[in-house]
Amino acid sequence: MKLVLKQAGKYAKDAYLAMGLTAGEVLLEILLPFVTAIIIDDGLQASNLSVVVKYGLLMVLMSFVSLAFAAAAGRFASKAATGFGANLREAIYNNVQTFSFSNIDKFSVPGLVTRMTTDITNVQWAYMMCTRMAVRAPLNLIFSFIMCLIICPQIAPIFLIAAVFLIIVLGTIMVVTIRIFNRLFDRYDDLNASVQENVSAIRVVKAFVREDYEDKKFNKASDMLYKLSVKAESLLAFNNPAMMLSVYFCIIMVSWMGAELIVGGSLTTGDLTSLFSYIMSLLMSLMMLSMLIVMITMSLASIRRISEVLRETPDLHDPENPIYEVPNGDIDFDHVNFSYKHGSGKNALSDIDLHIKSGETIGVIGGTGSGKSSLVNLICRLYDVDSGDVKVGGIDVRAYDMEALRNQVSVVLQKNTLFTGTILDNLRWGKQDATLEECQAACRAACADEFIDRFPDGYNTRIERGGNNVSGGQKQRLCIARALLKSPKVLILDDSTSAVDTATDAKIRAAFRETIPGTTKIIIAQRISSVQDADRILVLDDGRIDAFDTHENLLKTNAIYQEIYESQIKGGGDFDQPA
Repeated sequence: MKLVLKQAGKYAKDAYLAMGLTAGEVLLEILLPFVTAIIIDDGLQASNLSVVVKYGLLMVLMSFVSLAFAAAAGRFASKAATGFGANLREAIYNNVQTFSFSNIDKFSVPGLVTRMTTDITNVQWAYMMCTRMAVRAPLNLIFSFIMCLIICPQIAPIFLIAAVFLIIVLGTIMVVTIRIFNRLFDRYDDLNASVQENVSAIRVVKAFVREDYEDKKFNKASDMLYKLSVKAESLLAFNNPAMMLSVYFCIIMVSWMGAELIVGGSLTTGDLTSLFSYIMSLLMSLMMLSMLIVMITMSLASIRRISEVLRETPDLHDPENPIYEVPNGDIDFDHVNFSYKHGSGKNALSDIDLHIKSGETIGVIGGTGSGKSSLVNLICRLYDVDSGDVKVGGIDVRAYDMEALRNQVSVVLQKNTLFTGTILDNLRWGKQDATLEECQAACRAACADEFIDRFPDGYNTRIERGGNNVSGGQKQRLCIARALLKSPKVLILDDSTSAVDTATDAKIRAAFRETIPGTTKIIIAQRISSVQDADRILVLDDGRIDAFDTHENLLKTNAIYQEIYESQIKGGGDFDQPA
């Protein structure tokens, strides 16, 4: 709770002003029935018109001041709540940016979206209600009870009995429903996941005529959400009957006891009228409390989910005195063990002992799940090893400033993304101040210039969200060009030419030899043709090094490499080469 409320920040002043103005509004409203009693007893019953006019004008003035307080309180409360919500979204977003891959793995994308939309909206509304209703309702109850004590101490305990009854009932409902709301918001994640997956893969859904299946999957998630919502709302529905029971109990008891006191002469007609006004005030307060209970119950579940993200701290940290310069492209793995869940005993990589010289071109090949991507993720420190050391330029990667390391170890991942904007905008992710000439040179090396020049707007061609208006091969070449703009010491291509034909793939590798001869190049591929010209080829199997040698030697000595070679080359060749 403290972690979330901390985000109120500079808007806390507006919240306090809203509370203060609401308190003033309540005080004036509480005094109005008291003035009404004076008008009835000293004005109307005494036939004193001057008292009626005098106190009538006072009531009008108090009403206008109360209205002004209410309007100002509403404005400050809205400003505070909206600012609080904006701060929460910014805090979550900024914290997510600091996450390492292992942190990100703990949260689903739909889960983060739900937290930044539905959950924050719930908290925002609850915060605004708390700055007003949480002040107004209790003050109304307290002041009304005090006024009842002043007017008629014999009747006042009736209100206390009703209040205790309501606290017990509402408290019980709140404890039960908060558990349901915790499950309810988790189901929102499932619903959002279903929508996101369906929309992002709509082409596949239609290609395989799976609309009915997707409809059933969505309906299942929606139905579960419906059932939990009904269950929670059914329990919350007891709020109103409990509240009305308390109010009618108060009205009946005040009417009965008040009539006896008026007959006995210890209570005036004006006082009884005031007591009924205070009952209505209590009614409104109890209604507000009922609404507040619902919002707080929902927001507590949302606060828990938001706090999970805000409490998450990055697993990877820069050292106290980081190194900012990578000397060269040497890469060393010293008996490295790595698992995605530390201590699970399920290693993605086991006893990796590997040494690569600066400027070498290294091919990496192996079956699915052999640990190829896990290996290169450790070089740019997207994850930390469980044991052993990974060194770049002869220095442990944990000794570098992470930003400096990743600027010098450029990675083109399997699933690279282009962002909305022009081609130039996307290329300059690699180097913010890159000139047009530098971008063109990088695109020539990545063989991207040949299709860019065919676009009417060239490098100013607009890229749609996710790069949907370019082909897979074009997207990969733009991502390679973006990585080259960093002028890295190490360039890693993680199966990033899979959508490119072999002729273009060969051109890209030839361009690398000419344009970045001093850069260490690690090429992960499924095709033998993509790695056979490398200085050495690393064969991985089940997270272990099976062999590390040249293409010619591996063909003679390594069974895995021989099998891959036989299936691809002698089995018919690559998809765009003749057998």
